[in-house]
Amino acid sequence: MVIDSRASECVPPAATTRLAPTIRNGRPVLIVAGCLVLLQLTVRWWVADSGYFYWDDLILVGRAAEYGLWSVDLLLYDHDGHFMPLAFVTAWAVTEAAPLAWAGPMVVLLALQLGAAVAVLRLLVVVVGARWALVYPLAFYLFCPLTIPAFAWWSAALNALPLQFALAWVATDAVLLVRTGRRRYALSGIAVFVVALLFFEKSVVVPFVAFMVAALARYVDEHTQPIRVVARRGVALWAGSAIVLVCWSVVYLTVVGGPVPASELGEPHSVVARAASSGIVPALFGGPWVWERWLPSAPWADPPGWAVACAWLALAAMVVVSVRARVRVGSLWLAATLYLLITQVVVALVRAGPNTATELMQSLRYVADLTVVLAALGALAARARPRLHMADEHHGRAGARMAVAALVLLLVCSLWSTYSFVRAWQVGPTRAYLTNVQSALQNSDGAPLLDQEVPWNVLNPLAHPQNLTSRILAPVAAPGAFAATTPHLRMITNSGEIVDAAVWWNRAIVPGPEPDCGYRVGGSASVTLALDGPMIEREWTAQLNYVANRDGGIFLGLEYGPAVAVPVRSGMHTVFVRLVGSGTALRISAHTPGLELCIGVGPVGVASYDN
Repeated sequence: MVIDSRASECVPPAATTRLAPTIRNGRPVLIVAGCLVLLQLTVRWWVADSGYFYWDDLILVGRAAEYGLWSVDLLLYDHDGHFMPLAFVTAWAVTEAAPLAWAGPMVVLLALQLGAAVAVLRLLVVVVGARWALVYPLAFYLFCPLTIPAFAWWSAALNALPLQFALAWVATDAVLLVRTGRRRYALSGIAVFVVALLFFEKSVVVPFVAFMVAALARYVDEHTQPIRVVARRGVALWAGSAIVLVCWSVVYLTVVGGPVPASELGEPHSVVARAASSGIVPALFGGPWVWERWLPSAPWADPPGWAVACAWLALAAMVVVSVRARVRVGSLWLAATLYLLITQVVVALVRAGPNTATELMQSLRYVADLTVVLAALGALAARARPRLHMADEHHGRAGARMAVAALVLLLVCSLWSTYSFVRAWQVGPTRAYLTNVQSALQNSDGAPLLDQEVPWNVLNPLAHPQNLTSRILAPVAAPGAFAATTPHLRMITNSGEIVDAAVWWNRAIVPGPEPDCGYRVGGSASVTLALDGPMIEREWTAQLNYVANRDGGIFLGLEYGPAVAVPVRSGMHTVFVRLVGSGTALRISAHTPGLELCIGVGPVGVASYDN
């Protein structure tokens, strides 16, 4: 049974009761839809299982281990321009339950993906009814490669999947609110909108997309004044969303700040054009089929030139055929184009710059939400009235055969593109590095490690200080595993092993004035340890060779830089101290009464291990 489009637009609440018999009679369709959802979850499980923590994921888990759940530093952190407190809450919960175990993010990925898929299915059933016409837009959403990059990367998925859920759910609530007038749909839509905003700032588009879908639903049904009617009947949802948006904007601008100054922007038009031609258009037909990757970047779409040309031709043919086949479909294509242009130009303005590669947008993780919009517009196209010359039985059967063939081709191409993405995505050093270093920490001799940066292909130095081992390994490191001083200098190698290290003689502490002592330190006076040359501002390691008359503590720092508290032991020993600063000397003083030390010659420089 098919829902009559115009009859379903009645305002009385009783109109929604017609959906129940429609769903009962459409059970074969819903069974097929459910099987497609399960198939997608199976494919996505394989995608997630083939991946691992990547880049920003390590920042999320590091901050989750460093701060408490209700810490302002966790919830209101400006993460590269993103305001996403609920993403940090999720990362905190996963880290608490399973520190640096990939099984935790996998569960989150699959749960969020299932929620988004169910929300899209709900939208399609409400828009087009429980009939076979919903299978193609559903399959497009479930398997289109546009959603793969944002799913495979956990931190990106914590943004993208709640947005996809919210787009579908709130759009459905908007359609039902306009049909029935029931306020529960306004409350549900507002609540989901709030949650989505707290996962990802791009969720500001949700009420606008919901309005667009509700208005276009009336438009393709050939009702008059669709915009005015939708605005009036859905006023509770629109007013509530506006209030939420204003309140959220105040917090967002406080945490993140205003837009990027125009002087810092590059040329976004080239980025958008490249993304559309090499990424988005081929992906509409199951592309890009080929992914390129240069570690440590994420894979980006790199289809052959002939495939790009074929995709554009296929898109042009699809536009012409759909416009000729059904009334008022041209407005749907216009809506899709405007949504793509507006959202991509905004992303390009935020992300583009003089040093930004055009491949950034070809990674496709910024366009995953487009699949929800296109699925909704596809359902609206199926809802539109066929033109007279396409309404006969012959055209109907031919169209059905073409739709089945197109669906099979889409699935085959999409699965191949997913496979080729996974082959590129699973290559990386992070899994081996973290596995080895966790094992090494468990077998450590107990002496603390000085902080250091993780390998650049695990997390780039531009992320400093988030790329320090003490932060990334905080979820699994024992208390005191990292410190500013250590009696035994060791370092973590690029492969994750812990090995002995030494300090380069970039600079040296010159011999002190007292024979058989060097520099004598005692009492409350500060002593200057001269270096044999100046040191620039950065992190350095000082090797302090000393003799102490008792256990105690000292303060040590560069001439220009903060002092570090250093424990010392009675007798002749060596301690290694991580210092930040610059200058031509070290400053040292004792803070334990009765403590006296003699300081000898030693290096101050870069800590290193033999490769």
